Amino acid sequence: MLPLHVANKIAAGEVVERPASVVKELMENAIDAGGTRIDVTVTAGGRKLIEVRDNGCGMNRDDALLCIERQATSKIREVEDIEKIDTLGFRGEAIPSIASVSRFSLKTRTRDQDAGTELTVTGGTVQEVKDTGTPVGTTVAVRDLFFNVPARRKFLRAYQTEQAHIKSVFTIHALAHPAIGMSLTADGRSLAVLPPDATLEERVRDLFGGDFLEDLKPVDAVFGDIRISGFAGRPTVTRNDRSEQYIFINRRPATAPIIAYALREAYPPLDANRKPIVLLFIEMPPGDVDVNVHPTKREVRFHKPADVREAIILAIRRALGLERRPPVSGDALSRDGLPVPAVPPVSNGASRTDGAPAVTHVPFAGPSAPREWPADQPTLRALVPDAAGAAHPPASDPLPFPYPAEPLPDPVTFTVPPPPAPLPKPAAAPDGGGLSLFTPAEEGSPWRWSKVIGQIGDRYLLLETDSGMVTVDPKAARERVLYERLMDGNAEPGFTQKLLIPETVCLPPNDAARIRRFLPVIQAMGFGIETFGDDHFMIESLPAILGEVSCRTLLADIAHDLETVGTRRGATKWREELVAKAACRAVVGTETRLDGEAAQKLVNALAETRMPYTCPRGKPTMIFTSYRELERKFGR
Repeated sequence: MLPLHVANKIAAGEVVERPASVVKELMENAIDAGGTRIDVTVTAGGRKLIEVRDNGCGMNRDDALLCIERQATSKIREVEDIEKIDTLGFRGEAIPSIASVSRFSLKTRTRDQDAGTELTVTGGTVQEVKDTGTPVGTTVAVRDLFFNVPARRKFLRAYQTEQAHIKSVFTIHALAHPAIGMSLTADGRSLAVLPPDATLEERVRDLFGGDFLEDLKPVDAVFGDIRISGFAGRPTVTRNDRSEQYIFINRRPATAPIIAYALREAYPPLDANRKPIVLLFIEMPPGDVDVNVHPTKREVRFHKPADVREAIILAIRRALGLERRPPVSGDALSRDGLPVPAVPPVSNGASRTDGAPAVTHVPFAGPSAPREWPADQPTLRALVPDAAGAAHPPASDPLPFPYPAEPLPDPVTFTVPPPPAPLPKPAAAPDGGGLSLFTPAEEGSPWRWSKVIGQIGDRYLLLETDSGMVTVDPKAARERVLYERLMDGNAEPGFTQKLLIPETVCLPPNDAARIRRFLPVIQAMGFGIETFGDDHFMIESLPAILGEVSCRTLLADIAHDLETVGTRRGATKWREELVAKAACRAVVGTETRLDGEAAQKLVNALAETRMPYTCPRGKPTMIFTSYRELERKFGR
């Protein structure tokens, strides 16, 4: 059997992954205690100090001593309580696990006590218990995290990185509980002060800014016992990853595989498998969701996942205006899902009350099934078209069912288009006779000369060259040109474009920390960007080719790439390449019809690149069809 201190350290490895894990557990306890004000203070990225203070219900002396014992919790009492958990914490593992790998102190007092209780624990061993003066609530201070586990301590990242993770945890819980006032202080500097009794909209604006809120659509729908509320981002505002998908299930930050599927189905197809921005609150009876299926409670399991999936899809599509119009009341649905006018049921051989003979209902077996009319039905006659083209039964027969009042459409006629004009004979060399030609100076160009014929499908450029026909994808061409210019540190005039009005961008904490770390590299790539307070950046200029791109989306994509980069290549080389690739993906959404001059400039710029045949992601920028291949296809 393992010694107690060894078992505690092993258990701490499951609960306390990094300083942000401590902040998460302590904030959850403060929320469960009913606090209306929570203050978080950290020093050196949480390595030296993490302090969480709340004004909740507090604990008496006996409960304070019990809270540092493993599996000691007041949040569940019977085994049936596990099936309907409505608190954030319930296992009784957080406090003893944190205390076993730190210098831990706790001060607490209930409202009916004159004096509070203070505990001091070092490495899991109780050092001192005494009375103390403290306000109602609980204050937990965690110092020197992992001081007795050097193997874990050496794997912590830089102070700024750990602080970014802490702020991310703080942001998630601040979103989940806008009615609770919260503050975050790091190294004596206030990072966030959030007022109490706020609405979700006010809390989102306080955390991310008004510009972020403008791209969101409110969601609020109820389906049985399930309520879906929050905000859903427009399909035009997306991310490379799920870092801005905030999902709360009964106010618990968590997710489930079925939620990712529902979001994918709720939105129209997004370019390059990008992810939408959402802040969704899923409320349901606690008995319909199992929160005890993941060691860190990051995932949950639903009792009826299909109902949750459909509720999310319908709620988001309704908020975005993508929901189908429901069929008219009383209408039936055909086999293809379209509404079909209902026909009043009439029994076979029965007489109608208005004196008209009854009509036998003939079932329809499918699209190809023949209609079999009874031979003994006297009321069914051949339809006779009138002068206007409308079909009616003979006048002597009563109308067994309504007929269309408007005339039938005219028969479809086909017009054979005239034969196309003969193609001009390919030129052997440029003659300059008013044609838009290009002669690149560098070796390795895909053609000796070219002429832009036009743009087809409002997208692809069609070129005539010295050896055949070329179809160019302008989007891929822009990516290749921008990629090589950024990689080369191009300093030609006009490469950087000043913004008419500088734009301020607020990023999530983790993304902001990455941008600050690689700020000199990004500036060298042609971005006029400076820090503008915590998690805010001022953008004054961009590479000219990115003039129509959302600055927030661009920086978020760059931050994502910087997070996933490897270190095989030289430091400067791979950083610049990753930043350039993120900028290339930001070209998405800038597709516009090109006039002759703009198209020729893009073709010329593409021909000057070192690798004009593919975009940075390996997709082709052009498709070449030689004159010989055309002749072969025409059988010549």
